[in-house]
Amino acid sequence: MTTSQKLFNQLESVLSGEPWYGPSVYAIVDGISFEAAYEKPAGSIHNIAGIILHMVGWTEEVMDRMNGMEAQLPVRGDWPEPGLPDEQKWKWIVEDLKLVNVNLAGFIQNFPEERWSEPVTGKQDRELGTGETYEHQVNGLIQHHIYHSAQIALLNRMING
Repeated sequence: MTTSQKLFNQLESVLSGEPWYGPSVYAIVDGISFEAAYEKPAGSIHNIAGIILHMVGWTEEVMDRMNGMEAQLPVRGDWPEPGLPDEQKWKWIVEDLKLVNVNLAGFIQNFPEERWSEPVTGKQDRELGTGETYEHQVNGLIQHHIYHSAQIALLNRMING
């Protein structure tokens, strides 16, 4: 199995499959009401909508890096502000999450196999996730999706009981 196939399969499992650890990202996100998406329980730094915007931004940034762009913080910002509660805007945020990951899956499938072991463009910076290989970068993004989907599930449980 190629690196591209392995990473594609991992991404698909985490997003919409049946991962070993529990519900997929989309199974979690699709169960969130727009009211819950914008609520910020006491002690929370971010709401669900903000976490998803953060996930979208970092997915876009990883694709930019795979396109050879210099590593930086996401163009949208690390933690974009989701604004006031809005049901249509919430639908767009969820659609953005799904669309950006369709694009990422395509990037993974079409990424040259010999480039997976090359370092990401940019100086070594742990916070930016640079100085590592493209394979490590995409694996890290998949882990990032898992981490934040768990936060989303916990926030939803805090909000809805």
